[in-house]
Amino acid sequence: MDFTPTEDQAAARDLAARIFGDLSTHDRLSAAGTGSDAALWKALCSAGLVAAVPDVGLLGLVLLLEEQGRTTAQVPFAASCVYGLLAVAAHGSPEQRERLLPGIGDGSVVVSGALPAQGGVRADARGGLSGTAPAVPWLRDATHVLVADDRRRLWLVRTADARCEPVELTAPWSAGRLTLDGTPAERLGGDHDGAGHERVDHERVDHDRIDHDLIDNDHIDQVYADVVATARTAFAGLQAGVCAGSLARAVAHTNTREQFGRPLAARQAVQLRAADAYMDTEAIRLTAYEAAWRRDEGLPYAAQALTAAWWASEAGQRVVHTGQHLHGGAGADLEHPVHRHFLWGRQLDAYLGCGSEVLQELGELIAYGEVER
Repeated sequence: MDFTPTEDQAAARDLAARIFGDLSTHDRLSAAGTGSDAALWKALCSAGLVAAVPDVGLLGLVLLLEEQGRTTAQVPFAASCVYGLLAVAAHGSPEQRERLLPGIGDGSVVVSGALPAQGGVRADARGGLSGTAPAVPWLRDATHVLVADDRRRLWLVRTADARCEPVELTAPWSAGRLTLDGTPAERLGGDHDGAGHERVDHERVDHDRIDHDLIDNDHIDQVYADVVATARTAFAGLQAGVCAGSLARAVAHTNTREQFGRPLAARQAVQLRAADAYMDTEAIRLTAYEAAWRRDEGLPYAAQALTAAWWASEAGQRVVHTGQHLHGGAGADLEHPVHRHFLWGRQLDAYLGCGSEVLQELGELIAYGEVER
């Protein structure tokens, strides 16, 4: 494994760091409230950072999301890149790629995701969807939503065709409740018959030997698993940045804040707490890098994505608690910048699935022998 960024990845990361550092300031975040920063999103897209994701790969995206997490920038970067750009590029039909990718790249099309599947959305014979997704991140900014139905099939829905109601989450993710009632949708990845099943090229299939439903179900599971694993890896990278930003603020505070004539950072208890947070942050980062690198190399990475998600969930909430705690009384101020890192860390913990749930899924993956190297 080699996690050394390529020249393109490093250039994109450095550009993202400058844009986030310049525009995602405390004053702008305060002014945005719980909504997103439209001007920052426009700047990122104009700089070509969203459109560059297919070229820099998932590892490149993780590097970009680290920079977003450091500043808790309120833009739908992770969602639109994972559920839109990478999902359509990898699994969309040629027509879908031609129609959607340019708009996603320039920011005029924003995609969110109602994933993972909860079994609450069903497709009818005409491809209409019915059901509810109670909390979809960045739904208020989205033009499209990638929705998983009860059979794990993925559909693209235009938000203009659905009912979207604002919902406030722990972090200011511009979220919403998605309600579908026979809402028209298009299946991600090609032509389908009236019942929503993928058409099969009968000239290339031996009917006596192959069960077409098994072929379709296997393909559905592979597509769904890839999108979910990609999302877990990307959001773990975002959590690495959130934790790094929280820890950096704590280090700066404890080095300048004095108690009894000495900086707080000179105290062993503070040093040990910060060291533990640093090790947790590095574990989140490196496991996210490994999962992303394996996907970019075409290697199996489901177990690695779950490992990254576990570290991001379990260790992430420890780090943001530490960052807030090391600020002492200032950490209790809801208006203090470190509190945003705390909110984002807790939201990502919930979004990725609590540590025990992720660990159970990883254990089942190992137990059933589905882990490949």
